[in-house]
Amino acid sequence: MDEDTGSVSSWSYKITLPSAVILTLATLILYFKISAKRRRSRWNSLGRDAVILHCPRRGRFAPSMSPFVIKLESFLRLANIPYKVDFDEPLGPKGKTPWVTINGKDLADSQLVMENLAKEFGKDTSAHLTVDQRAIARAFAVMMDEHLIWGLRVWRYDIDKCAGFAECMEDVPAVLRLAMPLYRKKMIDDLWYQGTGRHTFSEVVDIVGKSLAVLSNQLGENPYLMGNEISEVDCVMFAHLANIYYNYRRSPFYTTLTDLSNLESYVMRLKEQLWPDWELCLQPPKH
Repeated sequence: MDEDTGSVSSWSYKITLPSAVILTLATLILYFKISAKRRRSRWNSLGRDAVILHCPRRGRFAPSMSPFVIKLESFLRLANIPYKVDFDEPLGPKGKTPWVTINGKDLADSQLVMENLAKEFGKDTSAHLTVDQRAIARAFAVMMDEHLIWGLRVWRYDIDKCAGFAECMEDVPAVLRLAMPLYRKKMIDDLWYQGTGRHTFSEVVDIVGKSLAVLSNQLGENPYLMGNEISEVDCVMFAHLANIYYNYRRSPFYTTLTDLSNLESYVMRLKEQLWPDWELCLQPPKH
C-alpha cells in the first residue's frame, strides 16, 4: 500500500510540475500582452500627430547613456516637435532604442526616425545648407554614428567591463543587471565581427582621437558644424560628444575631447540652446 501511494504521488508530481510551469508562462505572456495593449491604448489617446519617444531611463549625468537617444531628442527639440517620453518599453520593433510611436505607427532607428518626422511635420532643419554642405554633414554624421561609436563601445563593454552602467544610472533595471554578463559577451562578439574589437585599445584610442581631431578642424571657430546656423547634423555631433563628456569621464576619450577646447565649448553651447532643462532631465533631477 505504501509503495502504491508513493508511486501515485511521484507520478502526480511529474504531471503537475510541467503544468505549473506552462501555466506560469501563459500567465506572464498574457500579462505582458495586456500591459502592452494598455500602453498602446494610452499612447493612442494622446491624439493625432502625438510623438511618443521610447527610450531607457534617464542617466545620472546625461539624459541618457545612449547617444542615439540624445540625438533624436535633440532633433525633436531643434525642430520644435512636441513629444512625450515613455520609459516602459525602451526597445522597439527592430530591437533597438530609441524608437517612436506616431499615429499608430512605430518608427525605429534614430536616423530614419528623424528623416520620417522631418517629412511628416515639414521640418527640414538643414534646408539652409547647400548640396555640398549636406554631403559633408552626412559624412560627419556617418563617422559618428557608424565609426566613432564602436571605439566607445570597446571601452564600455571590454575595457571598463560595463562598470559605467552602475556609475551613470541611478537604478539599473533588474533585467539588465541579470543579463549584463550575456549582453557584455554579445557586444564583445559584435565588436570582433565588426572589426574594431580586433584592434589593441591604444589603436582604438588613436582612431577615436583622429575622428575627434577632424571634427574639431571642421568646426573651427564656427558656432555650429556647418557655419553660423544650427542644423540636423549638430544634433548628431552634440549627442556623441555629450556622451563622451558626461558618460565616459574615466576614459581616455574624455581627455582627448577636453583637450580640443572648441569641441568642449561646442557641447556647452548646444546644451544651453537645446537642453536648458538638462539638469531636470537627469535621474535624480538636479534643481
